[in-house]
Amino acid sequence: MTAMKRHGRLAAVLTAALLAACGDKIDRTVTGPAPAARIKFFNFGVNAPGVDFYANSVKMTAINSAIGVESTRGTIYGEGGAGGFYVNISPGQYTLNGKITDTTSHGLAISAASQTVENGKAYSFYQSGFYNATTKTVDAFVLEDAWTPPTDLTKASIRFVNTISNATGPLTLVVKSQSTGSSEIVIGLPVDYKGATTYTTIPFGVYDLYARYTGSSTNVFTRTGVSFGIGRVYTVAARGDITVPGTTATNRPFFDSTPNY
Repeated sequence: MTAMKRHGRLAAVLTAALLAACGDKIDRTVTGPAPAARIKFFNFGVNAPGVDFYANSVKMTAINSAIGVESTRGTIYGEGGAGGFYVNISPGQYTLNGKITDTTSHGLAISAASQTVENGKAYSFYQSGFYNATTKTVDAFVLEDAWTPPTDLTKASIRFVNTISNATGPLTLVVKSQSTGSSEIVIGLPVDYKGATTYTTIPFGVYDLYARYTGSSTNVFTRTGVSFGIGRVYTVAARGDITVPGTTATNRPFFDSTPNY
């Protein structure tokens, strides 16, 4: 069995478990094999409310409360829907949305992006930039997750996605191993807002991450002690408000590391 087939079966199991916990509003009827494409959802829109994510009219993610009913919390800022796992989706043309979960504006779509989903491919949907509380809107975009597992199992693969809209220029991700103290590794080319690098193979281990502007050696923000495991694939996304100083504010600039495989 290939790695992709193993991953597909695992995704199907995880999706079934997640949907079973999401309440009666999700269609859980099983009529055939699991859909042959996958998608992740992220709420990285600064100040955005909690949302459930939809593909056309189908709810793809939800949160189960402690009393066994669907929560109005939703996926809040800084989180990935469905616990950061892929959700299975059938190939086709979709409008993808984040819809508010609170009782005041329940069901209002605050983000939208169109995407043609192809058989056998994986995708990520990002709410990004800044939430406008007056218009109740926030940016969104979709990327294909065109990864393959590393053939060298002493390695990991990572890419960089930029969801920060108020950076003053493209950002570059630089990583440095904590364990070996080796030279810095630049991950791909500088990335504009809503852009991404290709996947870069690095030795597995624990790394410090640095965001820099093009041509500068000054760190705009950092995150230390991020692990990249043997034979694994990750997306490192920059989110937050580039102007917020310090290391504690919820909306500070931050690196989010999520496994793809």
